[in-house]
Amino acid sequence: MIKGTPELIAGRREEIINACEKLYRTKSFKEITLKEIGNVVPFSRPTIYNYFQTKEEIFLALFEREYDRWNEDLAAILEQNETLTRERIADLIARSLEKRPQLLKLLSMNNYDMEADSREELLITFKASYGESMNRVRDILRRFRSEMTDAEIQHFIYAFFPFMFGIYPYTSVTEKQRTAMRAANIRFAYPSVYELTYGCIVRLLGG
Repeated sequence: MIKGTPELIAGRREEIINACEKLYRTKSFKEITLKEIGNVVPFSRPTIYNYFQTKEEIFLALFEREYDRWNEDLAAILEQNETLTRERIADLIARSLEKRPQLLKLLSMNNYDMEADSREELLITFKASYGESMNRVRDILRRFRSEMTDAEIQHFIYAFFPFMFGIYPYTSVTEKQRTAMRAANIRFAYPSVYELTYGCIVRLLGG
């Protein structure tokens, strides 16, 4: 049982997630350890274990927070528009993902291992945020593309959400990767997050 006021508990949990996020900007998932996260937070490392048992649980919480933030953007699309063309739907969703590089980077990781090494109760809250993203995209399509059947909307979901796992690797390319592509004689255009996402959505919507 974690001791402290709800505000203190929530605040410390957020500080741990923030520490992980800070390290993740310059280091890979494999490089980051609980010890390193403990060096960033303003309290003792053993305190972390009151909130998270593994590094994977901290990353899962960061992942959940990113979905929650994207959900706010998706909700705004629903609340701020009366009608939308398929091109405008693609534009708004593409712009919402363009603002979420951390979400896209996390999607490109090995999510299977991250989920496998997290406690069930934390995985459930993560899945709730992930599911909310799916529901909000469904709601956008139901409202603004009313001609689409439930089966067509489900097809969109099953095509678009797996597509999101590949956005980061295709749009965030290092110079080392570019050099390797040139050496392998692979001609490749490097699209932006917006361009890749917009093109996918327009095609899925039949544009």
